[in-house]
Amino acid sequence: MANLSFFTTGDGVRIAYRLDGDAGLPVLVLSNSIGTTLHMWDDQVPALSRAFRVLRYDTRGHGASGVPPGAYSLDRLGRDIIELLDGLDIARAHFLGLSLGGMVGQWLGVHAPERIDRLILANTSAYLGPAPQWDERIAATLQAPDMTDTAEMFLGNWFPAPMLQAGGPVIDAFRAMLLATDPQGLAGAFAAVRDMDLRRPIALIARPTLVIAGRDDTVTAASHGELIAATVPGAELLVLPAVHLSNIERPAEFLDAALTFLAAR
Repeated sequence: MANLSFFTTGDGVRIAYRLDGDAGLPVLVLSNSIGTTLHMWDDQVPALSRAFRVLRYDTRGHGASGVPPGAYSLDRLGRDIIELLDGLDIARAHFLGLSLGGMVGQWLGVHAPERIDRLILANTSAYLGPAPQWDERIAATLQAPDMTDTAEMFLGNWFPAPMLQAGGPVIDAFRAMLLATDPQGLAGAFAAVRDMDLRRPIALIARPTLVIAGRDDTVTAASHGELIAATVPGAELLVLPAVHLSNIERPAEFLDAALTFLAAR
């Protein structure tokens, strides 16, 4: 809870956020993968905050943010960002989102382009149907006695087997994030992914866009990133030799690509 601030959205949900970096720098918003908190960016913030005022937040249903009942929508997740920017009097910002965060980024690029400068969409998809698989996952999540099996499923999808088998502080940290996630929050976010289909709308994104994909990603496949890059006008594509959390598995390459793209004019 240290160094967190809070604001309340229009629908009454308390969202936790944190700012790092000098107040005079341009703002960069970081948006998290499902099942994680703003701490998934801890290793990148020291470098990013030298060039940017870094704004991180816990997606509703995750971390220190509120956990409203029922299904969430991508529209609501996007509006959480707009309301956060409004509350902090930030007119425009760069945006970097990974996985679910990248889906939010696509929504912002389509629906709020006036609020976005440069857009980075990492390990994400414009569509992850069909819906029945998500209904099954939502039901299983809500019926499970705890988050243990769900956490191990996520870890298996996020990291290469050797890294997972070796364990260590990084794996332990992400396991702890998953185990602490409220099942209702996870199920709510699953519903937002279930109902999302941005395959056609993202052709409207006019902001400079970098798409980062993981060559070995089995969740948001590299082909999904290629589709986004082919649809968003002028988008750049980088495929890293990584699974899903490319900022963790390939931190140097990820950070170099992000900083180079954000510095371009």
